[in-house]
Amino acid sequence: MTRLEIILACVLLVSSGLNVLIFAYARSAITKLLTVSEELGDLHQMLDSFSKHVQGIYQLDMFYGDETLKYLMEHAAGLNEQIEQNFEYIYSLTEEAAVEEIDIAEEEETVGEKTRA
Repeated sequence: MTRLEIILACVLLVSSGLNVLIFAYARSAITKLLTVSEELGDLHQMLDSFSKHVQGIYQLDMFYGDETLKYLMEHAAGLNEQIEQNFEYIYSLTEEAAVEEIDIAEEEETVGEKTRA
């Protein structure tokens, strides 16, 4: 082997190694991003549920007009809106996939019912 072939072989080896490392890092980063996306989606749903719950309590005759509950309700709604505005692009990553999975499952169920009939 000539000197040029040895150099090119070493460069190829280093380049291949770096490509494998970059691929592993990108896969890990995407996995973490999707996990964060799911968690933010869950947080958004919990805040929405909490906001609706507080609003339901506020509308009860016993608590209607209570200033503390009114401010708590406004705070929960504001926090929910803030999360929705700032992080929608992140938690929508997994919501779209979940909606697609539900649609596919419904289509398969419909096809299965047609074949049984």
